[in-house]
Amino acid sequence: MNLSTIKSPGVYIDEINAFPNSVVPVATAVPAFIGYTPQAMYEGKSYTNVPQKITSFAEFQAIFCYPNPSPPAPPAKQYNPEYYFVKQKSKPEKGDYMLIDGDFYSIVPDPNTIYYLYNSIKLFYENGGGDAYIVSVGTYGDPSKNPMTPGDQIVNPNVQLNDLMNGLALLKNEQEPTMYICPEATLMSVDNNATLMQEMLLQCTEMQTAVSIFDIIGGRDPDPILYTNDIETFRNSTGANGLNYGTAYYPFIGTTIMQNSDIDFTNLFGGDLKQLEPLLNPADNPNQSVATIFSKIESGELSTTQGQNALINASKTYSQMVKHVLSDANILPPSGGMAGVITTTDNQEGVWYAPANTSIVGTVSLPIRLSESQQADLNIDAVSGKSINAIRFFNGLGILVWGARTLDGNSLDWKYLPVRRTMTFLEQSCKLAAHAYVFEPNDKNTWEGVKSMISSFLTSIWKEGGLQGATAADAFSVQCGLGTTMTSDDILNGFMKVAVKVAVVHPAEFIVLEFEQQMAKSS
Repeated sequence: MNLSTIKSPGVYIDEINAFPNSVVPVATAVPAFIGYTPQAMYEGKSYTNVPQKITSFAEFQAIFCYPNPSPPAPPAKQYNPEYYFVKQKSKPEKGDYMLIDGDFYSIVPDPNTIYYLYNSIKLFYENGGGDAYIVSVGTYGDPSKNPMTPGDQIVNPNVQLNDLMNGLALLKNEQEPTMYICPEATLMSVDNNATLMQEMLLQCTEMQTAVSIFDIIGGRDPDPILYTNDIETFRNSTGANGLNYGTAYYPFIGTTIMQNSDIDFTNLFGGDLKQLEPLLNPADNPNQSVATIFSKIESGELSTTQGQNALINASKTYSQMVKHVLSDANILPPSGGMAGVITTTDNQEGVWYAPANTSIVGTVSLPIRLSESQQADLNIDAVSGKSINAIRFFNGLGILVWGARTLDGNSLDWKYLPVRRTMTFLEQSCKLAAHAYVFEPNDKNTWEGVKSMISSFLTSIWKEGGLQGATAADAFSVQCGLGTTMTSDDILNGFMKVAVKVAVVHPAEFIVLEFEQQMAKSS
């Protein structure tokens, strides 16, 4: 209370704050997903190119998915990839294939129908995801009604660089997201993917609030020998800026996100039954049951669900075709799952714990099983220093995330992902708390208040295990004052400088056990 403002007699109460301001920890695991959704509409309002925060998969469905019809009709299909069985002269050297009546058929998709965002969101929530931002840059494009060339990388022309870049730019106005994820970036050409990744790293550097989680082109169906070419291409594509704000995981993962009910005959040959029927009811070995089922489907006597069940029961070949297509459609980039793993690790342990030596829920297979020697070249690269985190299979343990490095692998400061994310967490928490002191008198009282506030916060983090040191004094130091962090000119120019040093916990990446023999001793 300013006593000079009291003009009339009476009793006045002046409440004095007994406790200093405190630092409120910011959220550490809020991914922002950028990509294409089934729709982006809720209650007549469009959410295309609108960063929208969600807290559950149900909210994602309400805004970005097709509405379900009334029972007993089956739920609406939110993702509808189309696959073709292309006859080959001999056994295919690349890609999945199937032997039907003595002939080899490559199983290849219509690239225009392949998208990853919807299933990545499901994978995120299966792995413990919570708050997230969705930036829908558009809906699914039209299919081409043609299969891609077997063995080629999937390039979806409906996935446009400008769309994803515009979606990324929208996040410049959002301070809360701590991870940028674009699962469909690998569906672009190598050059367009490179441009997007470099822009994501640049924006992370400018914002200083988020890291980018990258997937690697070629990780979906890697060559067992030449997969290193894909790794080299990725390293050449990420540039040299903001590497400590990026992390990458390899390879893709085989999941159980899509179930048998998600694939039916409408996903084969673009829904053209005339192309499917000869494989199930060949002229030289007719199957009358299949012919009857197709006739009833075309006449409308059987619904899609009924026709699907009838075909599975009538034809083992069809059942195997659906199984192969389902397996291929379930191969996803790992970024969405890793966002869930990071969220769970942060919530259960803390942002300073490495999101590694743990499994990705829903992962059942890998397109390539990397050995320890193969991972060595991914984890440490002498030339670029761009580390890539491997997802590996271990006997008796299953599939584990086996790495926690950023792309800045040659930096002693920033090579570990938990170190980078912990520093971002500390910086942003203190930055937001310091807003309370903007325009306060730049004097000793204010300096001591800021020091006390930040020190109290860091002490709590040290007690939780986020900082290393036998005592709080060993774990951090906070300085603010004339002659220590500021000069007289700084004060005249309106600057209050605070110097904070922290001893961040580093993960034990390499554990070395030393054994030696000793002589037997008398009992």
